[in-house]
Amino acid sequence: MSAESIRTGLGFDLHRLVEGRPCILGGLELPYSAGPLGHSDGDAVLHAVADAILGAAGLDDLGTLFPDTDAAWQGADSARLLRESLARVHSKGWVVGNVDIVIATEGPRIAPHRTAMRARIGDLLQVAPDAINVKGKSLEGLGALAGGEGVAVQVVCLLHRRDA
Repeated sequence: MSAESIRTGLGFDLHRLVEGRPCILGGLELPYSAGPLGHSDGDAVLHAVADAILGAAGLDDLGTLFPDTDAAWQGADSARLLRESLARVHSKGWVVGNVDIVIATEGPRIAPHRTAMRARIGDLLQVAPDAINVKGKSLEGLGALAGGEGVAVQVVCLLHRRDA
């Protein structure tokens, strides 16, 4: 493949975890007493994935395309936002090669849900689960997210031209 036929993208998202909200991460509802606060369902994992693929394709970011000032996106399922983002990426002739995800939180445990997250995200991105990697990281009690108060997600992705 030539350099013109591949691109990388980086996505990042951060949400406070609050009592009384479902804990939606990676397109799954995880058993935890608090969930991500957001205009949509707050799924920081899918938001970061969407930003990574959009950025790699040279498109606007998630917040520009689906602004939190638009009531249409209030409570929206982040899987829908990711599917719509992927459709835009596909319309530019790009497809996902792979995605690598780091979820940093002292909130819900990620390890027991990695396989299901990989399958769900792979399904949403129309790639095999082995093209998706999910890693949960503890914050070792450091910083504002310590104590399970939030979740930060970083994602890198590779896109390639559909015809390459």
